[in-house]
Amino acid sequence: MTTRPPAESPSPRPSRAERKARLLATIEQQRIDILVDAHRLREASRPIDDGWHSLMRFKTAFIAAGGVALFQGARHPHSLVRLARRAVAAALLVNRARRLLRLVR
Repeated sequence: MTTRPPAESPSPRPSRAERKARLLATIEQQRIDILVDAHRLREASRPIDDGWHSLMRFKTAFIAAGGVALFQGARHPHSLVRLARRAVAAALLVNRARRLLRLVR
């Protein structure tokens, strides 16, 4: 009876250099993917950024208008309550109009 030598595994373990090269290639590809995705994000958010920057040009005016509105609200709280009621009524009206339009379609 003869004994056979143990069969070697069909895929020997890759060397350290091969594994390192494969990992470095993976990292490089991930870096490229991140750069491409960052560019896409910047392009997609450009209209929002432009709108934000155009609003920020009037930042001082908005702060001043807010101060005047706050001062008027503190002097005449009844008008502020009336304005809040009208805003709630307008929001409810818009909501009902949307529901009605969905039903009509």
